[in-house]
Amino acid sequence: MFGYVMPYKLELKIKDYEMFKAYYCGLCISIKENFSNLCRLSLNYDMTFLGILLDSFSEEKNSYEVSKCIAHPLKKKPKVINNKALNYAAFCNVALVYYKLLDDYTDDNAINKKLLSLYLKKFIEKENLELKPLLKNIEDNITKLTELENSKECISIDELSHSFADLTGFLISFYFKDKDFHQELYKLGYNLGRWIYIIDAYDDLEEDLKKQKFNAINKAFNTEGLSFEELIKAQRDRIEFNLMMSASSTVDALNNLPIEKNGDLLFNILQFGLMNKIESIKSRSDKKDEKSI
Repeated sequence: MFGYVMPYKLELKIKDYEMFKAYYCGLCISIKENFSNLCRLSLNYDMTFLGILLDSFSEEKNSYEVSKCIAHPLKKKPKVINNKALNYAAFCNVALVYYKLLDDYTDDNAINKKLLSLYLKKFIEKENLELKPLLKNIEDNITKLTELENSKECISIDELSHSFADLTGFLISFYFKDKDFHQELYKLGYNLGRWIYIIDAYDDLEEDLKKQKFNAINKAFNTEGLSFEELIKAQRDRIEFNLMMSASSTVDALNNLPIEKNGDLLFNILQFGLMNKIESIKSRSDKKDEKSI
């Protein structure tokens, strides 16, 4: 995941914003306690959303700790602690970084990424057998995704985004694999993963074209070798339709889930946060178009 899944603050109640920050800090603490301080550098908003979502099915009240930390050395901050959902999110966070480093090393042979992957490997290998299917799914889908991205064939955005979407759906739903709402949770995760994959490509499109790096939108929609400005004008509606369709499907799935708490916060993230991210990227490209005139 890439750090795109976050609340839209202007439509968020203060108590819900403070709750989001408490989960975010709690995830940071969980990564530190279960892995290491170095692993905390991989902390992101997407994994915070995962922890909040999975904890929202529990009726148990959260436990909190109010303390200073390395990121906030002058002011004490509340943190959600001793939370199983956050511990699971912490593992997923580190596992995704580990397999991404391995994939990057295969692509560019960067020795620093190899060394970091070896550092993380010891944490991944010591986990219990119950999480092995999760690791297998991540590895398989990243491998499939790499093969598709390296393919010379013309591939649709649906096919390109499927592996990451399936990975995200599995990752989110695996925590409740024995519950009757498992499939609806997978649907939410699948559409969220599809959204993340496409929004990341949308966000990086101009830079990737300049550097001649792989970009899913360029591969799926730019069959005529257009420039960034030409591609945006020709395909923006199509790109944003795909994004809005996936975002809307996450909300539909959330409506069908038996949420016990954090409902307002979750709906803010999926209803307003995802749409705001689309608009912010669109607005940035519009400003670049105006300067070029």
